[in-house]
Amino acid sequence: MELKIRKNNEVYIIDIVGEMDLYNSYKLKELLMKMIEKKIERFIVNMDDVEYIDSSGIGALIYITSTIKKLNLHLVIANIHGSVKKVIELTKLSSFFPTAVNLEEAVTMVER
Repeated sequence: MELKIRKNNEVYIIDIVGEMDLYNSYKLKELLMKMIEKKIERFIVNMDDVEYIDSSGIGALIYITSTIKKLNLHLVIANIHGSVKKVIELTKLSSFFPTAVNLEEAVTMVER
């Protein structure tokens, strides 16, 4: 899994490339915690290039989402599709994660 960060005004977009699994999902948690320490408040996690996620990847997303909610920051997860979307639907977490169909919608949601 590779993480790429880009900025759109005050919104930081984290592009995830590859699989979110036991071996690498901790990287996303570590990155977001460092960004929170730097007082960043608006995040988009772009999952357009994620084709596989396991329970530790789901766990990382739950941890990130709950941490950001507790701190009253803003997070949207964008571009969930394929088997990743099925896993999220099967775990009944669709309503827990703030999601957007694409990046444009995510930027609008996170800027509110």
